[in-house]
Amino acid sequence: MSEKETELELTSPHGSRDARDGGGAVGRIYGNLAKLLGGKAIAGLISLLYLVIAVRALGAHDYGVLILVHTYTITVGGIIEFPGWQAVVRYGAQAAEAGEWPRLERLLRFTGAIELSGGVIAVLTAAVLAPFVGPRLGWSATALAFATPYSFAVLATIRSTPAGYLQLLGRFDLLGLHNLVSPTIRLVGALIALGLGSGLRGFLIAWLVAALAEWLSMWMLGIVLALRHSPRLRLFGSARGAVAENAGIRWFMIAANADVTFGDLSQRLSSLAVGWVMGPVAAALYAVAQRATSIITQPAGNLGQAAYAELARLIAAGGRGSEVRSTFTRAVLIALGLAFPFVVASAFFGRPFARLLGGASVVAAGDVMVWLFAARAIMLAAPPASAALVALGRPSLSFGANLVTSLGLLPFLPLLMMHLGLQGAGAFALAQAVASAAMLIWMLWRETAPRTRPSM
Repeated sequence: MSEKETELELTSPHGSRDARDGGGAVGRIYGNLAKLLGGKAIAGLISLLYLVIAVRALGAHDYGVLILVHTYTITVGGIIEFPGWQAVVRYGAQAAEAGEWPRLERLLRFTGAIELSGGVIAVLTAAVLAPFVGPRLGWSATALAFATPYSFAVLATIRSTPAGYLQLLGRFDLLGLHNLVSPTIRLVGALIALGLGSGLRGFLIAWLVAALAEWLSMWMLGIVLALRHSPRLRLFGSARGAVAENAGIRWFMIAANADVTFGDLSQRLSSLAVGWVMGPVAAALYAVAQRATSIITQPAGNLGQAAYAELARLIAAGGRGSEVRSTFTRAVLIALGLAFPFVVASAFFGRPFARLLGGASVVAAGDVMVWLFAARAIMLAAPPASAALVALGRPSLSFGANLVTSLGLLPFLPLLMMHLGLQGAGAFALAQAVASAAMLIWMLWRETAPRTRPSM
């Protein structure tokens, strides 16, 4: 493939003529989402299978420890990592629109180097802090002994640069297939651990192997696709010029990274807070309830991912204001309509579903399930709103909203749990979702309001 052919293919998988078509953008968002959810739907079923195996094999206490070890590790990674996918999609869309392949090549090197460097720091930090944090979270001796090697599970989150490149190419089908990697390996590992009777250590090993495979496979996908589209690509070449030719990229990446960090941080900190205040058993119940709500949460995250790629193209082609609002509104209303039946069903069948998943030891998870389903449904509006703000070049606004609703409201979580028990954590999740979605939508509407020209 020639470089000229590459540039034409990268310009837009849909062609430039429809780049500003808001109605077409909604269709493409859900087309991309369907490709992502093809893998996610199967992954969701697989995750329920390994959940059943893990809870029944380990019991509520040790399963709670497993969840707390994993959540602690990815939380450290989430705080320290420096993902580059937003920059790849936003600035890559601009480069593709202008047909500047060398600029895109340097952009990939720049974001990849930063992300991998952050990953190394995150692994080291997780390993150093684990012996101090673990005892307060109720980790067993087995978990504490395995905490250092498990720190490498941080790498599962260090893969956004190749993921952003796949989004830029419109290869949401491959992103959907990649969603199967981690749950499939967890399921196989859980079956092996169950067969060998290796207990908590066996499940920790399985979860670690799955995390490493998730990291490595995404980078391999990105490398293979990059070499296919540009056989002359030098993976370890210089990134010099990437900052100069992508105006504002440093501040954009800092703000976008902070936005992603605080957007994901709330749910992870909530899980750790439950374990910190109420112990591993409560953490297990909360984790089972969260896993049940993955029917909504996984599409929510993917909706933001699918929307961002299309909004970035829409804005790069000159679209703004009413077009962005229209695309956002229609995408979210469809998602809410699909989520509503699950909220209603959880109110009636939460406890039976929890018993089906983990047996009698986790049946109380059904009580908090309805809170979390309602919260996740409301939060369906948040990822597309954040995606729109980032695509508009205003990641600091999305970051500000996530900062206020994630950390600003967090002190209320322990207070609610002290008065309402585990249901207090569910009530907190719902209140936080309402605040986050409302603030993000308000900011998006303000940024896309028509600008009135001053009178002469």
